Amino acid sequence: MARSSTTKPSAVVDGLVFTAGAFMALLIFFGLYSFLSPDPVPNRLSSISLPFSSPRTNHSTHDPSDQTFYDDPSLTYTIDKPISNWDEKRSAWLKLHPSFSSNTERVLMVSGSQPKPCPSYDGDHLLLRSLKNKVDYCRIHDIELFYNTALFHPLMPTFWAKIPVIRAAMLAHPEADWVWWVDSDAIFTDMDFFLPLDRYRDHNMVVHGWPKLVYEEKSWVALNAGVFLIRNCQWSLDFMDEWASMGPPSPDYEKWGKILTTTFKDKVFTDSDDQSALVYLILTGKGGWRDKIYLENEYYFEGYWVEIVGRLENIAARYNEMEKRGPAVLRRRHAEGVFVSYAKQRDAQLGRENGAVSGPKGWKRPFLTHFTGCQPCNGKRNEQYSGDNCTEGMYKALNFADDQVLHAYGFRHANMLSGDVQPLPFDYPRART
Repeated sequence: MARSSTTKPSAVVDGLVFTAGAFMALLIFFGLYSFLSPDPVPNRLSSISLPFSSPRTNHSTHDPSDQTFYDDPSLTYTIDKPISNWDEKRSAWLKLHPSFSSNTERVLMVSGSQPKPCPSYDGDHLLLRSLKNKVDYCRIHDIELFYNTALFHPLMPTFWAKIPVIRAAMLAHPEADWVWWVDSDAIFTDMDFFLPLDRYRDHNMVVHGWPKLVYEEKSWVALNAGVFLIRNCQWSLDFMDEWASMGPPSPDYEKWGKILTTTFKDKVFTDSDDQSALVYLILTGKGGWRDKIYLENEYYFEGYWVEIVGRLENIAARYNEMEKRGPAVLRRRHAEGVFVSYAKQRDAQLGRENGAVSGPKGWKRPFLTHFTGCQPCNGKRNEQYSGDNCTEGMYKALNFADDQVLHAYGFRHANMLSGDVQPLPFDYPRART
């Protein structure tokens, strides 16, 4: 699988920045998370391979009378009924649908938002822009996206809502090897980047986090559960059953709230939440899950927006300078359909550039910028954010990403806060604008 070259940032610096910022950002946790968050979708692994087969564009030639797990009346999509032998069921389905066979791993992105209109003035527009951002990334990388606006379990709202959605998505997409959950307030700010799936071959879940903050600091913000990859397998179904057993439907919900509050001294509210529950399962080794969970901190699998937004204009300028002095192929006009090939050329040039690394001290584009605490839909942002810094920051990130997309269409935004665009001259950015 093609991947962007990255240089590991200082885990200590990154972790400390995250801890300070994320703790404050999540201080009023229930007011900070959206009703629903976006989930995982498929990811293209090669610039020359065809998009993986999908149920909408490919039709297997198997006998329709062949029985699969879909014909089992006891199987249910709801989170309250366990599923057994899923790996065997999925394998049998794939054998009946050979058009889905591939040498690359398929990823399904899942995301979503609340079922009702947003009460805040900019809420619906920001969610639309955020959805467009995900659609752009998925289209460029030949990924499929499932965006959900329904509550799949009446007792699992807010941050717990993603677990029933992901479970149902696994059953609806047996062709997907991974499900990629992405919160609605997380924005792709590097359209070139590929998930390094080879790195995770021995793991079943990937989440942005820091082992030191989990095991030594015992912090509930040692990771962020708003963006993660989870493998479509029996392990994941079993894990989500246990994870959900710490949520609102459980008769032990109040007990879990007390346990988590006691375990994590920096947790300032008493309810059991998905993130604290996930850290607890890793920290305690309960259920033996942690050996299959990868804590990613070598790139911005999701990055705290406060440390990123103020750097976006400088990052954009550095990329322009790189393309000015780099080989002509970096400035060549091209069809969006070959975006991936040109992304690889930029990646190669980045590898030759001094300082082009991921992290607070580098100027490589952050992969995902997560606006934790901004609550664009209900407008109840964290009180530490003054004025319109959340809204302005989101528009900056969205336009920063959109410029990468619009380049193939011959335009760019007039500036990072403008909805107006201007045409790009030939040989941009070397040409005078």
